[in-house]
Amino acid sequence: MAMANLPAIQQPEVPMKMVMAVVKPFKLDDVREALAEVGIQGITVTEVKGFGRQKGHTELYRGAEYVVDFLPKVKIEIAVADDAVDRVVETIIQAANTGKIGDGKIFVYPLERIVRIRTGDLDADAL
Repeated sequence: MAMANLPAIQQPEVPMKMVMAVVKPFKLDDVREALAEVGIQGITVTEVKGFGRQKGHTELYRGAEYVVDFLPKVKIEIAVADDAVDRVVETIIQAANTGKIGDGKIFVYPLERIVRIRTGDLDADAL
């Protein structure tokens, strides 16, 4: 299979960011609905495990105690134009916040290239 004739990676005309949020699993539907209300059409969701300040907890299984070091979380990834970053971050904060430890974190980092596989659309056209 031949490689697509993509132009060399350059600074995109519309600067783009990846917003990645790690939140409690039961908040996923709230976050998804809130993002849809502010016009976000596509997200990627991955079930993950991790810990931060919340650490693990002790559970009982067949009469024996054991420590659960990694807690279930959901990672949400959203590619957006720069001008949508603040709105997306604020929306996630409002939807995912329980006020308790372990609510999660949001990371924002630059994107160099987006390619829609079906059409070959690039960058902002591929969002």
